Amino acid sequence: MPVQWIVIAVVVFVVVVFIALTVKIVPQQRVGVVERLGKFHRLLNPGLNILIPVIDQVRLYHDLRIQQANVPPQTVITKDNVQVQIDSIIFYQVVGPEQATYGISDYVYGVRNISTATMRQIIGKLELDETLSGREKISTEIRIALDEATEKWGVRIERVEVIDIKPPLDIQEAMDKQMKAERNKRAIVLEAEAAKQDMILRAEGDKQSKILKAEGDKEARIREAEGLGQAQELEALGQAKAIQAIAEAERARIENLRAAGLDESVLAYRSFEALTEIAKGPANKVFIPSNAVETLGSLGAIGEVFKAGKSEK
Repeated sequence: MPVQWIVIAVVVFVVVVFIALTVKIVPQQRVGVVERLGKFHRLLNPGLNILIPVIDQVRLYHDLRIQQANVPPQTVITKDNVQVQIDSIIFYQVVGPEQATYGISDYVYGVRNISTATMRQIIGKLELDETLSGREKISTEIRIALDEATEKWGVRIERVEVIDIKPPLDIQEAMDKQMKAERNKRAIVLEAEAAKQDMILRAEGDKQSKILKAEGDKEARIREAEGLGQAQELEALGQAKAIQAIAEAERARIENLRAAGLDESVLAYRSFEALTEIAKGPANKVFIPSNAVETLGSLGAIGEVFKAGKSEK
């Protein structure tokens, strides 16, 4: 190979290395820590960045997205001396790249250790039942403890979740038996409550039925009495009107008779005519009022009547 080609290759290599050391492209949600001559100089933001080769060096890149760190299962002892195994997970975010670089050598490792120590302290103050039912409380206290420690590391704890709490196997079996007993007890109580409620509802229904029936009978009797009273009232009113109508007719008849000029003699004559019709019947004797006889006798009519009656026989 000619010497000139070797020189060209060396120059190209040097140029590539120079560009690689000078130009830095940082992705979104990442940031680089730049040191100049071993001392913090500045941060590389997302996009194109230019460095001075050899003098400037990128110490570390940080991911600014929320990340998660699994805490290995920890065996802790509760206040009532029961060993439980707890799995948890921590969500965190780097908010201070400079502090995260120079504040602690490995902030993830530090977060896990603080979480484990805090968890032991918290569980040691709780009994088993409180531990099993207090996941939210445990998570909150761990997060508060981590926030106080990680603030100077440039790391913010977003959330701590207690995934699982496992008591020993014999404790689990005892808890299962206790839970079954509680469920059976609850079922028996519910059945008794249901039977009691059923009896109460039936009694209430029977009571309501009797009350409604009595009210119905009462209402029916009241309406029947009201109907009978109204009917009697209407009947009496009708009779009164009828009597009044008869009286009115009788009065009109008498007035008409008076207007026609009828006197006692005419009435006696009409009465005698009626006696004549009676005499035509099967009666053997007919009694004539004395005043009629006197009146008709003066008129000579009685003789004519009896004559007519004999001639017909």
